[in-house]
Amino acid sequence: VQLQASGGGLVQPGGSLTLSCSVSGVSLDAYSVGWYRQVAGEEREGVICPGKNGGISLRLEAVKGRFAVSEDSATNTLYLQMNNLKVEDTAVYYCAADVECNQPKFMNYWGKGTLVTVSS
Repeated sequence: VQLQASGGGLVQPGGSLTLSCSVSGVSLDAYSVGWYRQVAGEEREGVICPGKNGGISLRLEAVKGRFAVSEDSATNTLYLQMNNLKVEDTAVYYCAADVECNQPKFMNYWGKGTLVTVSS
C-alpha cells in the first residue's frame, strides 16, 4: 500500500486549498483512507477519516464546516478541500490508510506529508 499526499503550500487566512492523496495497492472501496496533520512540536491528530460501511469515522471538531473530503474511485484518489483556513491549520498534512479509521498510532499505512502554511 502506497499513499502520496500533495497540494500543500502557502495560503492566506480565509483562503482555500485542496490536497490530494493518490493511493495504490488498495482500493478506496476496501480500505478507509483519511487525513491527519501534525503541527511542529505536537502529536499527530486525525482531521477527517470517513468510515466505510458504517465503520468508525473521525472528524476534528475544529474543522467542522470548513474541511470536506471527496474521492475519485476511477483514479483511487482522495481529496481534502479546506476552506476558510486559519493560522492554526498550519501543519504537515498526511493521508493514511487501514482497514478502518483510527487514531494515528493505529493506522498502518502512511504517505509522506505535505506542508500547509496559513499566513498573511
